[in-house]
Amino acid sequence: MAEDTNSGGSGNRDQSSSDEAALSARLGNLDQRLSKIRDSRKVGTDQSGNEQDTQARASAMAMGFRLSSELVAGVLAGAALGWGFDRLLSTSPWGLIVFLLLGFTAGVINVMRAAGVMAKQSNRL
Repeated sequence: MAEDTNSGGSGNRDQSSSDEAALSARLGNLDQRLSKIRDSRKVGTDQSGNEQDTQARASAMAMGFRLSSELVAGVLAGAALGWGFDRLLSTSPWGLIVFLLLGFTAGVINVMRAAGVMAKQSNRL
């Protein structure tokens, strides 16, 4: 085999170099077309979807933080009031239990109210 490439003359070399040149040209053309397609896809997704998606995520996170803080604030306020009444009236653990449950109920009601208001605002937009 090594003898064929060396003794074949310049005919085989010219044909293989022209084949390599044609292959290189086709690969270059393919690379250019793929680059154009990738760039057009990046531009399309970056401009339209990325900004809206970021705003939607930020809005959803803000809504989630607000709703969770409503619930936690209700529970903590109820627990603090119950602990305070237990200290004043010496009715330990009943004041804490009752006001903790009342605080939880108030927190859930506030979450439902806030979620309803947020739903109405999002329907207006």
